[in-house]
Formats: sequence, C-alpha cells, structure tokens
Amino acid sequence: MDAFFASPEPHLCRNLRDACLKRTPAIVQSQPNLDPLIDFARSCVRGFYADPRSMESRFLYDEEGSALFEEITRQPEYYLTRTEAAILAAHAAEIRELTGPTRILELGSGSAQKTDHLLRAWLEQGGPTRYYPVDVSAAALSSACAGIRSRFPTVEVVGVQCQYREAFPVLAQLSPVLVAFLGSSIGNFTPQETLAFVRALAAALRPGDFFLLGLDLVKERSILEGAYNDQAGVSARFTRNLFARMNRELGAGIDLDAIEHAAWYRQDQELVEISARFTREQTFRLTPPGRVITIGQGELVRTEISRKFRLERVMPELEGCGFAAERVFTDDQGWFALLLLRRRPLYSPRRGWRRSL
Repeated sequence: MDAFFASPEPHLCRNLRDACLKRTPAIVQSQPNLDPLIDFARSCVRGFYADPRSMESRFLYDEEGSALFEEITRQPEYYLTRTEAAILAAHAAEIRELTGPTRILELGSGSAQKTDHLLRAWLEQGGPTRYYPVDVSAAALSSACAGIRSRFPTVEVVGVQCQYREAFPVLAQLSPVLVAFLGSSIGNFTPQETLAFVRALAAALRPGDFFLLGLDLVKERSILEGAYNDQAGVSARFTRNLFARMNRELGAGIDLDAIEHAAWYRQDQELVEISARFTREQTFRLTPPGRVITIGQGELVRTEISRKFRLERVMPELEGCGFAAERVFTDDQGWFALLLLRRRPLYSPRRGWRRSL
C-alpha cells in the first residue's frame, strides 16, 4: 500500500486540529517525521526500480509544477476545469441549501478558483464562512489563501499544507463540514487506493457530514487524449518538470531534451496514462541517497494516471463505503459529474443513487 495512506502520527493530528480550529487566518504545515528532500529521493529510487517504472504524482506539484498545472487548466483542450466550474456555478446555491451552514475543507485546493462558487453561495445564504484549503504545495496554498482573502474578506481561511490523509483527523472537530475533492483528482489513485481513501474519509467524518466529489466520466478517446496532449505543449513541460526537479533538488543531471511527454487512453482500464519516454539512454546519480540509475532508450517512466468513471460502477462503491447520494449533477454533454454525498449513520439503509439524478 502506498505510504500516502499510512496513518499520521498523533502529534500531527493535534497540531492540525488545533490550527484548524483557530479563528485567525493562517497557513499550517504538518511536521513529517521524514525530511521532504529524503522523502522525494527515496520515492524516486523506489519509482525507478519499480516494474514498470513509475513516480508518485504528488511530487509533480512543486512551485513550478503547480504553476504549470494551472496553465494546463486554461488550455482549450482541457475541458475538465471549465466543465466542473460551470456545474458549480449552476448548482452551488442548491448545494448550500442541502448542506446547511457547514464549514468547507477542500482537498488539493490548488488555486481554489472554482471554490469561489461555493463560498459565494455560502455567504449569500448566511455566514460566517470558514474555509480550509489543503494542499501539498506551499506555493499553491499561499496563493489560494491570499486570493480567497482578497475576493472574500469576511471568509475565515486556514490553509493546511500536508497530504490529504494527514488532514482527516481534524474532520470530526470541524463537523458539520463539507469536504470538497474537485477536479476528478481522485482519478489519480488506483482502484485499491481509491477504496482505501474513501473508506478512511468515511471513517473520519461524522454522520450527516458531506463529501462533494468531482468525477471525469468516460468519453471518446480523442477528447480524452487531447486533454492531456495540449498543442501548446504545457502538459509536456509539466511532465518534464518532475525530472527538472530531480536535477534541482537531487543533482541528477538528467538531460531534459531526451524526455518526451507521452499520454494515451487505455480503454481496457478506462484511464489516461501519462509517462515520460526517454529518447536515448541515460545514466545519472540521485544525491541523496547516492544511487546510480540507468534508463534505456525508449523506456517509459509513468508519472501519473487519470482514471475515468462510470456512475453505474462508482456509485455502488461509494455507497458501500458509507455514503449516500444527495444529488448527482452533470453537464449537458454528460462529460463530468459532481456528486454531493452525505455520510450515512451506521447501519442506515441505502437509498439508491439513481433517485439523486
């Protein structure tokens, strides 16, 4: 199981809980037992020695990577962000009516631009409003907090820099809470990781709390592959930046000109696989920990996956983890879905998600 899903240390729970309950604006950092540089180096070594070779996608989002991803979301081929934003704009008021005056905690907030629709609806239907963006990128988190405070001066903002699971222990203290996980970011997890994530989230929430989940739905191959191969080449720069980060932080000396971005739709698994293809053999050293890596010409290193979903398959899984569907919102083309889920009381009967459509 990925280290992402390891339980956080008790002192992290206390620090995050205490910081999140403060009423003054702040950015809180978790205090991992492992130095971030060592964490990155060890992850790279594991990834290069894995079969097939693969990297943890969380390391794509350093300061440069976060900025590049925001640029990706503005490309004409990348329909996900604007489609989900349109759904939020159309239904944020209804979502607020259904949830009541909850706090909002957003996992993987990024720039938090889409969250404006939720915050506006919360404010229009009565405040005060408290917003807790959670992100691994310090730069993205700082920018998101500053932007929210500028656009919504009356919103109380506490940013939390940590991995998603590290924030789960504070959820019970924030109840009633709406946990937002937008952008179909859950598609970056394998099916096993997704199940572990949803079960852990359900265990952390109290009955009656809400989970707002964005899902990219299965569609034509050309649309999917176009979204991850934009003509401006921003996605390619985003992929190469992971190896540029290895050069900056680990002294790898990788020739970035020998790396091609490759993204294609695997219909058998209903996911887009994003990889770096090495056009010529390279040997480099990661310092720390001093490991020498050789990659042959034509070899692929997977940097990310983006699974696509079918409602008839994913909804029973979510219900089996303890959630009930309050509403399912989609765009007119049926490209994207926004699910408003409520944490069911233990042993409560399932209502059936199709009634929520």
